[in-house]
Amino acid sequence: PSRPSSPSLTFRNMIKCVQPDVLFALKYDNYGCYCGYGGQGTPVDELDQCCKVHDDCYEAQMNDPECKSFWPHLKPYFIYYRYTCTEHQPTCSASNNKCQAAACECDRAAALCFARAKYNPEHKFLNQKRCKKMS
Repeated sequence: PSRPSSPSLTFRNMIKCVQPDVLFALKYDNYGCYCGYGGQGTPVDELDQCCKVHDDCYEAQMNDPECKSFWPHLKPYFIYYRYTCTEHQPTCSASNNKCQAAACECDRAAALCFARAKYNPEHKFLNQKRCKKMS
């Protein structure tokens, strides 16, 4: 069944849909140069690249004129949307509005990307000096 999730848990719940064996979806926070709040430089590996693509996806939604007013301060990280989870595959609900659908698709793509990418514990809490700004 389709379920609304609390804004702070929506993306984490989607990660759990794809990877139910991940005990703590927060393991992806503060990973590499892009997983977590902010991000800069060159991604350190495929998983970090998943986070960069996710950040870029959110950035595109925040620049969409229709969605700017939808989340003036909250940003897509904290948006409610509906999705279903069947056999580890999340599906965004057709009942989402355009901005909810966009955030859902960003999260869906990232959750699937995380499942494919190798996790390197050495990149957790990476020294951000390694993440140089791209010019």
